[in-house]
Formats: sequence, structure tokens, C-alpha cells
Amino acid sequence: MIEVLVVDDDTRVARVNAAYVGKVPGFRVAAEAHSAAEALHRLETLPRLDLVLMDHYLPDETGLDVVREMRRRGHQTDVIMVTAARDVATVQSAMRQGVLQYLVKPFAFAGLRAKLEAYARLRRTLDGGGEAEQPEVDRIFGALSAPSPPGLPKGHSPATAALVRRSLMEAGEPLSAQEVAGRTGVSRQTAQRYLKLLERAGRARLTLKYGDAGRPEHRYVWAARA
Repeated sequence: MIEVLVVDDDTRVARVNAAYVGKVPGFRVAAEAHSAAEALHRLETLPRLDLVLMDHYLPDETGLDVVREMRRRGHQTDVIMVTAARDVATVQSAMRQGVLQYLVKPFAFAGLRAKLEAYARLRRTLDGGGEAEQPEVDRIFGALSAPSPPGLPKGHSPATAALVRRSLMEAGEPLSAQEVAGRTGVSRQTAQRYLKLLERAGRARLTLKYGDAGRPEHRYVWAARA
């Protein structure tokens, strides 16, 4: 089992993320922490940790401060940032400190699952040890990648696309972007973007619901078999 420390200042969010981790085969939550000090204490006292899901905005220090202190103390535990911090400077700093993956909040379970599964693939790739020729090196560096399938525009997540598609398929009736957002956990704007993508691909059909006043509500219904 891959032992995971979940770090988030919001106890509710930490619980949700921990529940997500527990749903991915091969992963187990060893502990939660809600501050930089608590995270470092867990790293010092737990008998084994393989991976840290690290929030950046903590009450006493930042998540990247924790990563720097971890390395200073000699902890080589792998880190995936799970945070609302999306400025390029923070992302770049995370890369320079050896953070393996970066997941921007808000996200759905599928998004975190994809990152964890990619991490598990990386560990399996590294398990053999020994020396690596260029093809093996390429495979190691590519193990964390999740390229978009053909036809999916750049900047779109396969995991999110699958989540939105599944919500329409399971609904069996027209849904608004807000309703899809509620079913999947993504933002309304993200849901709208992926619904339009499905419509353009002919996988969803747009319908209009007229109310008593104002603009008609756009609703989408699944129009093709998966």
C-alpha cells in the first residue's frame, strides 16, 4: 500500500480528500494534518510515508515552505500539490523543489484519481531499479503524464471530460451546466465548457427551457452511445 499524508488547513476538505484517496486501490491515508507544523510533526513521527498531498495555503507557513523544510531535514517523501494557488510563480517554485504533480482546486474525484494512478505507475516503473537506457528514462519521465486523447482540445482534462459525459449519460434527461456542476463537483463554468465540447462533437444535444421571464436556460441531453 502507498501510505499518504493529506495536508489541508480546512478539516472538511482534508476529510473529503482523504476519502477520495481511500477509494483508489493501492492507496491508504496514514494521517491528516491541518498546518505546516502538524505536517512536519507527522513526517517525523509516522513510521512510513510515501506521498504527501500538500495544500499551499496553510495557517502558519505555505505548503512550499513545508516542502523546503522536509528536504532540509532529509525527508525524500514524494509530494503532489493539491491547492487553489494557480499563479505561475508558485507552480514554477513547486517544480523547482521536486513536486511531482500539481492539482488545482476545485477538482472532482476523477482528477485526483488520475494523479494518484499516474503516481502508482511511476512507482511501478521505478521498482525494477538497475540502470536505464534512453527508452527506460523516457518511460520514467513519462509515467506521470496523462496526455489528452486525440480530438480533445489542448487544455482539456480527459478525466473531467469523462466525468461530465457520465453525468449526462446517467441522468437520462436534460441538465443545465449548474446541475452538471452539482453532480460532478466542477465549477459551473467548467461544466459549461465541457458541455459545449460534447455538443460540438455530436455527443450531446442542446435544448432550451423557457421560463416566465429572461433568457432561456440552456440544457443538455446525452445524444450518443459511449
